[in-house]
Amino acid sequence: GIHVDPAKIESIKDWASPKTPTEIRQFLGLAGYYRRFIEGFSKIVKSMTKLT
Repeated sequence: GIHVDPAKIESIKDWASPKTPTEIRQFLGLAGYYRRFIEGFSKIVKSMTKLT
């Protein structure tokens, strides 16, 4: 089945705050990989998406 890779979760948790639109897109790309496991993901990232 589908499961969460703990190494990727640590990468997301340890990610430095994005400062540029490119960095925001990179973060959202990684975080989006696990959107199916995050309830309300689209609402959470909506304001970040507007910055790109």
